[in-house]
Amino acid sequence: MNNVGIVGATGAVGKELISILEERNFPIDKLRLFASTEKVYQNQKVHTLSDESFDGLDIVFFSAGSVVSRKYAQKAADAGAVVIDNSSAFRLAYDIPLVVPEVNPQDIKNTAGSSPIPTAPLSSCWSR
Repeated sequence: MNNVGIVGATGAVGKELISILEERNFPIDKLRLFASTEKVYQNQKVHTLSDESFDGLDIVFFSAGSVVSRKYAQKAADAGAVVIDNSSAFRLAYDIPLVVPEVNPQDIKNTAGSSPIPTAPLSSCWSR
């Protein structure tokens, strides 16, 4: 089972991501939702982001735009999470391979240290 975080959980992409994870029965032990303001969504508390938000998470999906990704994605990776970023923040970074799941899914494993791996069309992925 995985401890999963979704940044931008109450936006259109975040809501769709939650739906897809449920539809595919993705193995989630704990789901932590994040948005710009604290609220409740689908009977779950939605948290605001802080530097400590990612402690204990295995996977964090970012769908809150490039500014948020640039500020927090590395912090999530440093906390030990694999970070999948849906923004364009890292897609042109020379040292970050772009992963297209249907074309080069093996590249998601080619990370060293806290290097991010952008994926498309959905996202950029980082792992520590």
